Amino acid sequence: MSAEDLEKYETEMELKLYREYRDVVGLFKYVIETERRFYLTNDYEMQVQSVQGEVFFEVSMADAWVWDMYRPARFVKQVRVLTFKDVNIEELNKADLDLPSDDSGFNS
Repeated sequence: MSAEDLEKYETEMELKLYREYRDVVGLFKYVIETERRFYLTNDYEMQVQSVQGEVFFEVSMADAWVWDMYRPARFVKQVRVLTFKDVNIEELNKADLDLPSDDSGFNS
């Protein structure tokens, strides 16, 4: 497989993932972003933990969708994330979810 073939494959996978995101985002209430993943969920719990002076975050989610183009099944029943990095949690505003129906808003 050439570098060009690999780039084309990854571009197609990203477009497929964007289309899936566009189809499911309206089903969820929260966006949770960690240093490694981007999640959509309706239910989460976050706890700040401290062990021997080290602070980390523990985020648990139920019935989530994960943005990961290499993952064959993006819907997950339970997710538990432990991280020393920032966690960004946003409540989705349903009025802002009017995404374009075509792929014109997708930049790869």
